[in-house]
Amino acid sequence: MQIMAEIPVLEMKNVRKSFGDLEVLKDISLSVMEGEVVSVLGPSGSGKSTLLRCATQLESMTSGELSYMGETDPKEIMKYYGMVFQNFNLFPHYSVLKNIIDAPVSTQKRDKNEVLSLARSLLKKLGLEGKEESYPCQLSGGQKQRVAIARALAMKPKLLFFDEPTSALDPELTAEILKVLLELAKEKMTMVIVTHEIDFARHVSDRVIFIDGGVIVEEGKPEDVIDHPSNERTQNFLKKLQRG
Repeated sequence: MQIMAEIPVLEMKNVRKSFGDLEVLKDISLSVMEGEVVSVLGPSGSGKSTLLRCATQLESMTSGELSYMGETDPKEIMKYYGMVFQNFNLFPHYSVLKNIIDAPVSTQKRDKNEVLSLARSLLKKLGLEGKEESYPCQLSGGQKQRVAIARALAMKPKLLFFDEPTSALDPELTAEILKVLLELAKEKMTMVIVTHEIDFARHVSDRVIFIDGGVIVEEGKPEDVIDHPSNERTQNFLKKLQRG
């Protein structure tokens, strides 16, 4: 009997992205399996955020292939992923609840009562019970980021992308968000996280990828890439972070 190979949730093949003469991504290939947590590390300007933006079709690839669950149609694959941005990207004129339910109801055409019930349970789970009618301007940075995570989860994605989810937060609020991500990892949520939080990446990741100069320089288990990096560029980057 032939055993069927598991299909990656996300597969990117030979992806290149240029802005004019500047090639930001240079022939990157990446697969993410269901339930896997992948942390992406690298210096500023290395291509990390551009990789996420190409994976979520916020930027068009110059060349390469993108698929989710084997599907390649640009409109169809949108239902498979969600994105949490470093600056929250909440609608300021919408309440917390409306921020969460708007896309599932208007875009996915799901039953409003079902989405409302899910939204309230997500807010309770994320420690935001009682904030349903608040507006983003009335929330702390950590609360805004938790609303952004609830909004992404309400879309029922197969994979969640996080682009530096704690970079706009102070240390106390950072710990708050990292705790949420750790809980999602325990629940086997498939995630790709761009982060500078090295201890967190070591603790939560199944795999760590180090990007520099638009290429994947090194990838593997956290204990290998973070604790015993084989590439000099990775070693230098981690030393700078530790000094900082």
